[in-house]
Amino acid sequence: GYSGGKTQVYTFCRQWKQEQSQAPKGVGFVPLHFELGEAFQFDWSTEYLAIGGLRRRLEVAHVKLAASRAYVLVAYYSQAHEMLFDAHTRAFAAFGGVPRRGIYDNMKTAVDKVGKGKARSVNARFEAMTGHYLFEADFCNVASGWEKGQVEKNVQDRRRHIWREASEKRWASLAELNAWLLQTCVDSWQELPHPEWSELTLADVWQDERTRLMALPRPFDGYVEHPTRVTSTALIHFQRNRYSVPCEWVNAVVSLRVYADTLRLVGPQGEVVDLSRSFERDQTFYDWQHYISLLERKPGALRNGAPFKTMPEPLQELQRQLLKHPGGDRVMAQVLSAVPLHGVEAVVVAVELALQAGRVSGEHVLNTLSRLKEPRSPVAVV
Repeated sequence: GYSGGKTQVYTFCRQWKQEQSQAPKGVGFVPLHFELGEAFQFDWSTEYLAIGGLRRRLEVAHVKLAASRAYVLVAYYSQAHEMLFDAHTRAFAAFGGVPRRGIYDNMKTAVDKVGKGKARSVNARFEAMTGHYLFEADFCNVASGWEKGQVEKNVQDRRRHIWREASEKRWASLAELNAWLLQTCVDSWQELPHPEWSELTLADVWQDERTRLMALPRPFDGYVEHPTRVTSTALIHFQRNRYSVPCEWVNAVVSLRVYADTLRLVGPQGEVVDLSRSFERDQTFYDWQHYISLLERKPGALRNGAPFKTMPEPLQELQRQLLKHPGGDRVMAQVLSAVPLHGVEAVVVAVELALQAGRVSGEHVLNTLSRLKEPRSPVAVV
């Protein structure tokens, strides 16, 4: 029923734009005050550092107590759920307790859907974490970063302070970087003055706030679970990498629990296997012990089996010498079958002694292993 034309619309838009251009540029803010132990603020930032000889993009979690301003930084390769959970666990451990409230923006790992006003559809796993630590999650209004301005400012301050120093170093691993970050953060609490009480440091106020925090429970079991099928070569696929699992699980569907630095697999009968998580791509990670039971039926796989290229050097040397003789693959399989019973270290020692004696045979290795396992009788002192 609109009887006008586009001229009226253009006129309105021109007037509105002119009014907006003449409006005050700055927006006023209300100063905020937090009681000791009341709240913490959380945010992510993106940084770049050299780790393992490569320039890496890092997602850094910033957790800051709103009253004392004590803060913790933890670096990851992504902002996934398991990283979020791990960052809270590390921060609460450093703070010595849990504040009563956490202030966040509307990040996807915490909020599934933003409703009107303060209405939020909270992610189930995130809600499980808040329930475990018994703090209330408070989400900012959309495009209202000033509601957690302390941690927003912390991102800029730490770039001028910690990250400038970190960029001058070369890091062998992410674990090494995070150990340094935690110590550097805690040390800085002793040096930085509190913005409200300049005669006190952050550490001085934190000592008081620490007594007001809720008791720290056991760490939250912060994993994300996925069902996955084991291939016929005893491998599972996760984020473009392949990891070996016990060959008894071939073609079974197992539970993959993803942690920040670990992959935990729960087998069909409840067996648990932990694997070190890699953030590379298109890599295969073998554990040769996962394939030992398969050698009973297929000893010939030893000759070119890819997993067995990762065995300790004494075992590889024994294999090279045994495979020079007929039936050597079966003898080597017999030696490796002792690993689940006696352990890798004991078998490696027995193999080293056999190689030093120059008597390379499966029987000699197993006899040496039996002697190592025999309890030594006490020597009588006269």
